[in-house]
Amino acid sequence: MSPVGGERQLRAAIEAGADAVFFGLDSFQARAKVGFSEERLPEIMRELHVRGVKGFVTFNVLVFDRELKEAERRLMHLAESGVDAIIVQDLGVARLAHAVCPDLPIHGSTQMSITSAEGAELARRFGASRVVLGRELSLKDIGRIAAQTDIELETFVHGALCVSYSGQCFSSEAWGGRSANRGQCAQACRMPYDLLVDGEYRDLDDARYLLSPGDLYALHQVPELVRLGVSCLKIEGRYKDADFVALTTAAYRKAVDEAWAGLPLSVTPQEERDLEQVYSRGLGPHFMSGTNHQTVVRGRAPRHRGVRVGTVQEVTRRGVRVALNGVALRPGDGLVFDGAEWQTPFEPEEGGRLYELFTREGRAEQVGDGVVELRFGTGAIDLRRVRPGDWVWRTSDPSLASRVAPLLEAADPQYTRPVSMHFRGVLGEAPQLTVTDEQGRNVTVEGEAPLQPARNRALDDATLRAQLERLGGTPYHLEQLSTELVGDTFLPVSSLNALRRDATTRLTERRGQAPERHAQPRLVEVAGAEVPPVPGAPRLHLLVRTPEQLEAAIALRPDSITLDYLELYGLKPSVERVQEAGLPVRVASPRILKPTEQNIQRFLLSLHADLLVRSGGLLEGLQATPERPALHGDFSLNAANALTARALLDLGLERLNPTHDLNAQQVAELALRVGPASIEATVYGHLPVFHTEHCVFCRFLSSGTDHTNCGHPCESHRVALRDHQGVAHPVMADVGCRNTVFEGRAQTAARHLGLWLDAGIRDLRLEFVHEDAAGVTAVVSAFRAHLDGQLNAAELEARLAAVDRQGVTEGSLFVPAGQDFGALPQLSLLPV
Repeated sequence: MSPVGGERQLRAAIEAGADAVFFGLDSFQARAKVGFSEERLPEIMRELHVRGVKGFVTFNVLVFDRELKEAERRLMHLAESGVDAIIVQDLGVARLAHAVCPDLPIHGSTQMSITSAEGAELARRFGASRVVLGRELSLKDIGRIAAQTDIELETFVHGALCVSYSGQCFSSEAWGGRSANRGQCAQACRMPYDLLVDGEYRDLDDARYLLSPGDLYALHQVPELVRLGVSCLKIEGRYKDADFVALTTAAYRKAVDEAWAGLPLSVTPQEERDLEQVYSRGLGPHFMSGTNHQTVVRGRAPRHRGVRVGTVQEVTRRGVRVALNGVALRPGDGLVFDGAEWQTPFEPEEGGRLYELFTREGRAEQVGDGVVELRFGTGAIDLRRVRPGDWVWRTSDPSLASRVAPLLEAADPQYTRPVSMHFRGVLGEAPQLTVTDEQGRNVTVEGEAPLQPARNRALDDATLRAQLERLGGTPYHLEQLSTELVGDTFLPVSSLNALRRDATTRLTERRGQAPERHAQPRLVEVAGAEVPPVPGAPRLHLLVRTPEQLEAAIALRPDSITLDYLELYGLKPSVERVQEAGLPVRVASPRILKPTEQNIQRFLLSLHADLLVRSGGLLEGLQATPERPALHGDFSLNAANALTARALLDLGLERLNPTHDLNAQQVAELALRVGPASIEATVYGHLPVFHTEHCVFCRFLSSGTDHTNCGHPCESHRVALRDHQGVAHPVMADVGCRNTVFEGRAQTAARHLGLWLDAGIRDLRLEFVHEDAAGVTAVVSAFRAHLDGQLNAAELEARLAAVDRQGVTEGSLFVPAGQDFGALPQLSLLPV
């Protein structure tokens, strides 16, 4: 499956042999800057189906309540336009799509954070027939999932890696109001950060982009993925150009065909170099081949590098002398000098088009080894900003154009689909030609006149094949021909060619027809009952992450305490400590559970405490548990609208923490639509901006590759990442060695508590990350004073800002001007 961001990419994917493409329209998709218009969609689907290619449309964003009616209209249009599947993140939208058109296939997006068979089964519960697995899974993980479920599995094999689990990144939302779950990723992971260890600056040398992973390259893993039974291999890159789409599609097309035929992979060094050249931040299989935290993030640069060609030895009067590493350079190549060891992160790099090459023997047209002097156009390079030791990258190679041109500029289709033909020629009857495509569709055409006796040479198999296989200009090639000839007959070549053209034209028309589907609206407006006043005072629920915070929390006697510890196995004494104090206790589950971590579910149940469920896979796994504790759903389940919230509550959750993608007004609206008693709103906490499989502790505080040999520096050191504005963001590890980077400033709902209380919300959560006992006490005391009427909202916010020198932020709760609270009708989804 190839990525398509525009018309040229669409052509490239088809001609290079994609079985399917994925693309978005002008809304409701996670790549907001690329895609096609709604009006263009039916014609795109016709073109794809004629060429034997499936078209999958991304509908992979969280949808807000105010958008549900428009989303329903769009879903109906997708179904009627013949799309082969939609790729969906939002569980409520998946349920809506299935209700609108049960015949429209649904694929669970990688943004569902599916990393286990249970997670796949949760997606199936909402109508999905295929799921896109998280990119953090190894081949062994994928094999285990394939053995435990029969739902179709799709995996990424090439392209950019997000440092955070897809669907679990809130950095853009926290720092710019641009939600990654809404297609507005600001790529904060590609920015430089300082590393603070126990409060002290740690020099990272050239690895300042410590959250910017290399790109995925799993061409060599294709045979094993085929063996495991993965249904679809996906190339990431809807922002990439047509050259990228053409080269990657052709490479993986060949690899799949060879693996399917049992042949070894035959990729050449030049083909691999082309893949690196066309776009690369550094290619590797990364998590697919197993965890190695030293290689996932090199950290030297966040952008396209291309192919490394050498190292600067000396800056001369007229150019730069470079030791090459075997990659041939030619005049016209685009080069960049990478001085990561000495340049500051925001300095522009020097680079430009190569003008001349000189060896000791003189000027050369191509050089791949040894030492060569590179010269550039007058004024193109500031040689004062190039130093010995700089790495040299070839960022563009003009010779690529000749290798890509056949896929982009050829007049006739380059990748054709097989057809079989049957010719029936009986003396005295009109000839018939039946053409059948690879999907079993067939058409039969008949000649205008009966076949006459042959005067000289009669029709035979060789003559028929010679004419019928002339399929140039069509999307077909003749794979098999069968004949039924009775009597010695004659048919002019012109008539035989006309039969062939008529048959292929009709087959093309049939292939381009949209499937017959009946889509109908299923959202109905219901009379909104008045929300009755919620009795009782607001309840404060504290979430703590350290024993010190726990002791302070117990002393404060809140309405409940949630334990979110690094080590699950240190939980039992703390659970008992809270219970002995006579307080309700919850335990927070990990946000990600892989196939080898299912024993965590049993352990959590053994604690006899309520559970804060953060993983969709865990929620699904608990459905069959007869005597489970009370379940509360966390923000990571991404409930952004009433459809999703109700669906999750129907799975046994007593309360639900809305996704951080909602602002304060939307949280209040959600409470009014699902019942405020079902909502637990976070009024103080540090947003988990990144949740990543990559371990910063292992990468920079050890020489180990994973948890088996890293020495567990996460247990003895405190780490923070300082951004370019000077804010330090704490990093914590969980039981699976996954890291969460938290916003350094606490986010507070001080300005919106009145709104939430008016909406009936009574369950308020306060979350702590790096606060000490005094900080916990100060925060809780401030909120209690506000709720008792002793502090107004501004005074509450000022009191909270004084707890930590970095202050507080309104963050994702900010409400843009112009939103009309209460104007949204209550919607209900009719059953299928």
